[in-house]
Amino acid sequence: MKKPIVSAGLLMFRRHPELQVLLAHPGGPIWANKDEGVWTIPKGVLDGQDPMDAAKREFEEETGVKPNGDLIPLGDITQKAGKIVHGWAFEGDAVAAEMRSNEIEIQWPPRSGKKMTIPEVDRCEWFSVDEAKVKINPAQIPFLERLAQTLSA
Repeated sequence: MKKPIVSAGLLMFRRHPELQVLLAHPGGPIWANKDEGVWTIPKGVLDGQDPMDAAKREFEEETGVKPNGDLIPLGDITQKAGKIVHGWAFEGDAVAAEMRSNEIEIQWPPRSGKKMTIPEVDRCEWFSVDEAKVKINPAQIPFLERLAQTLSA
């Protein structure tokens, strides 16, 4: 049996005055014309790191913002293809339009042997929780619900 890929990520939130969350849109030609159901919390593969350390590293790589403050555990979810994602939330505020992602190299078109460099995340935006539930990968909706539940407790 194939071992599942394990990722970790952070969900930045603010109260503006209602609860808003920051989501990332994946970069590259595959995602260019897709919107609903493809946004995500900034996340990435563990690379042998502690999940929380990996989540902080990935958030900074994909947004250019160094996360700080207390982290609220959001548990984990399993995405459609079997990837396990550990999540935490933290309160912060940043200008989404100023966020910059690292770049990665992909083969495009697939199986062509041609390489292209793309931003891992092409943009970030703030959404209300209701808007975010439409935009985010459906498997990650529990992160939004757990955050809202924790903050209202």
